[in-house]
Amino acid sequence: MRIVTILGSPRSKGNSTAIARHFTDAAAGRGAAVETFELNRLSYRGCQGCYACKKTLDRCVLDDDLAPVLAAVKEADLVLMASPVYYGDVTAQLKGFIDRSYSYLKPDYITNPQPSRLEPKKLVFVLTQGHPDQALFADIFPRYDTFMRWMGFVETRLIRACGIGPGTIDAVPEQVLLQAEEAAHDMVPAAGQ
Repeated sequence: MRIVTILGSPRSKGNSTAIARHFTDAAAGRGAAVETFELNRLSYRGCQGCYACKKTLDRCVLDDDLAPVLAAVKEADLVLMASPVYYGDVTAQLKGFIDRSYSYLKPDYITNPQPSRLEPKKLVFVLTQGHPDQALFADIFPRYDTFMRWMGFVETRLIRACGIGPGTIDAVPEQVLLQAEEAAHDMVPAAGQ
């Protein structure tokens, strides 16, 4: 199984990254090949709204550091997106990737019962937030999950940690790390299966 991890945090050793790495370490232990992209280290532009991906191309027209990420996702079996919550949403880094993933949708995606150019995939969405109230920002995943299902993510899983501010894996509650391990066990078949 091929896994692509997209890290949206500007902190290389932040909480969402730590949870993502816990998942990918467990997945790699089951034989998965993991490729990781740290968006904050890339140079790319947001969607230009040019509709080239709907009129003349089957991919995004922009040729920047995000092009190989978009291509890798196309080939992946499972994609993990990780982000802290900034101002009630994912980071600008991850939002820029998500906007550019519009290129995965076919021109007639609104009426097409199979709107995606992607083969079916699995998705793990990791969100961390400093505020401890789980009711706050609970709308983030359901909103993005709708778009991800349009794109062909047939099995999605949320791993969410509330009440943890900037930190490292030491700040992530053990039950959240166990969720990441369980998700890897559930979603990544062991090598040879």
